[in-house]
Amino acid sequence: MRLKLLAATLVLSPILYAQAPRRNVILFVADGLRRGSVTPEDMPTFYALRSHGVDFINSHAVYPTFTTANASVIATGHGLGDTGDYSNALYPGVWLTPPFVNLTLNEQPAGYVIPFLENDAVLADMNAIFHGNYLGEKTLLSTARAAGFHVASIGKIGPTAIQQIDVVHYDQDDALTSENAIILDDATGTNVGLPIPVALRQSMVEAGLPLEAPQRTNGFLATSIWSNGNSGDATHPGTQQANLTQQSWFADVTTKVILPQFTADAKPFALLFWSRDPDGTQHNQGDSLQQLSPGINGETSRRALRNADRALKQLLDWLDAHPAVKANTDILVTSDHGFATISRREVAADGTQTAEVSSALAYSKTTKAPEPQGTLPTGFVAVDLAVRGHMRLFDAEIRALAGGAAFKELNVTESPAEAPAGSAFLSDKDVQRLDGSDARLIVAANGGSDLIYVPSGNPEIVHQTLAMLTRLDYVGGLFVDDKYCPTPAACPGALRLSDINLVGSSKVPRPAIVIALKTFYLHPGDLQSAIQIADTSLQEGQGNHGGFGRAQTFNNMAAIGPDFKSGFVDPDPMGNMDIVPTMAKILGLTLPSVGTLKGRVLTEALAGPAQAGGKADKAETLKPLVSAPSEEGFRTVLERQRAAGVSYLDSACYVAKAQAETCR
Repeated sequence: MRLKLLAATLVLSPILYAQAPRRNVILFVADGLRRGSVTPEDMPTFYALRSHGVDFINSHAVYPTFTTANASVIATGHGLGDTGDYSNALYPGVWLTPPFVNLTLNEQPAGYVIPFLENDAVLADMNAIFHGNYLGEKTLLSTARAAGFHVASIGKIGPTAIQQIDVVHYDQDDALTSENAIILDDATGTNVGLPIPVALRQSMVEAGLPLEAPQRTNGFLATSIWSNGNSGDATHPGTQQANLTQQSWFADVTTKVILPQFTADAKPFALLFWSRDPDGTQHNQGDSLQQLSPGINGETSRRALRNADRALKQLLDWLDAHPAVKANTDILVTSDHGFATISRREVAADGTQTAEVSSALAYSKTTKAPEPQGTLPTGFVAVDLAVRGHMRLFDAEIRALAGGAAFKELNVTESPAEAPAGSAFLSDKDVQRLDGSDARLIVAANGGSDLIYVPSGNPEIVHQTLAMLTRLDYVGGLFVDDKYCPTPAACPGALRLSDINLVGSSKVPRPAIVIALKTFYLHPGDLQSAIQIADTSLQEGQGNHGGFGRAQTFNNMAAIGPDFKSGFVDPDPMGNMDIVPTMAKILGLTLPSVGTLKGRVLTEALAGPAQAGGKADKAETLKPLVSAPSEEGFRTVLERQRAAGVSYLDSACYVAKAQAETCR
């Protein structure tokens, strides 16, 4: 009899395992959260999660440290050379406009040549010209949806839709659609947002929740200090309040509607929640007007930390109230990048100020209050290149009203000068083409780093531009497309784009040069005191990212759940690229790949059955990469680590030849 029972057990065991519920996963992204900001006082929920679960103490965002760039990595598990999302604002090689717009010769078309990707319509436009998915790689959420999972992405506009990018497009009626996928963001409920699926709409109405997402005003006037969207100007401080109202709506929809719907049947779910805070508040905070201290470490930024913590707590409280769901759900928290306080004058901790021409010019009055003397204007990289290279400067965001040029030409030769609103074209003659392809240079202004394109692909122009960049006092690192650097000596002062994982399978045009702007620290070794030169319209003392300091590549990452170890501190290098491979293993999903710049499974952090099948290769700190010296003796230094064949970038800096080959 015992033998018969044993035989029956052996036969039934595979069936029982096959019927075991598949895991659920929740990925919570706290935009712009620095590891050092997670304290028991300001973020008790985040602090407890990384204390009780896995604490990734050596985590990494990818460079350039921008939101959509890291969103593409979090979505696909591929590096930027494969996804082509090199920055929030980039050059797609065309005049980007909805595909259904028909133009006559005399029309002034609506569109853009340097699109800002934190916009659902822009993402649909990008998909229209890049084969339905500009990333070129399948995302984890779309793969899970195809495999029968419930799927939703909720939160900040742009990165939230990127998680299911292949369903974002225009339908046969020229309306934005997400093919019934659940994507809720800032634009939800408006005519520029993705539609809410019918079943979800009904549930939201029954729960008493608005069908339109609140905006960042918190219900105040746009210019009020209590409006989270108020960035102020040179003489008026920005916001003093976190993104409370919008964040609450995102959290309420998630816990009162989406999670109850997802757990009403036996299907597993994969859910992403992208918190705008602390990023948006750190950008706009008004605690430090025209001062480097307290910068983004003031009370308003702390309110943003507490706001993000409340949202995570609301999700975890829901799981606590549903213990069966909690027992089968893995949670991973990350941030897309770190942060730094903006400098638009100082280039060193001792107060040394920039001596570049762009900061010395007197600019014509605008609708905003004038900046203090010596301030780098918005678009200063383009201004300095135009002056040094004796080129004409055109604003890529303003169409010309008359004459032969397609864009407004700016004066940088006589006082008062004019600076671009952001991105710009540089040329020896009129830029007549809407796509900017007849410009000598295209500068995409982004914050802590700028992308420089050479539409002609002329190597001589690239090398002349590089020579000018090596002489600028706010440079923090230079990187040039490999095809212009057959040997290290061919690009003095610069490393190659492949050194920072920007060369891969993407069809999106690659910049010829990436310039990282200088980062320094008010207190040596204290990442919370980081200062970042930023090409931005924000003020000195507010916050930004995008640069190559460790304060911006060092994000906050932790995990907890049945497939992760408890109370485990992981010292190995890891980062946002590793989220998809690890989650895919937990969920039993296989993602197709086009490119080869992929992250790794975090086997050292996994527990139980999920850990089976491998052990992380030995982690190591690599010798810094150092460029050939520029004519003035400056070199770009790149610090990095490696584990399981994956390269993790710590920081880059631009140092004199006499200095040590390190950024520390």
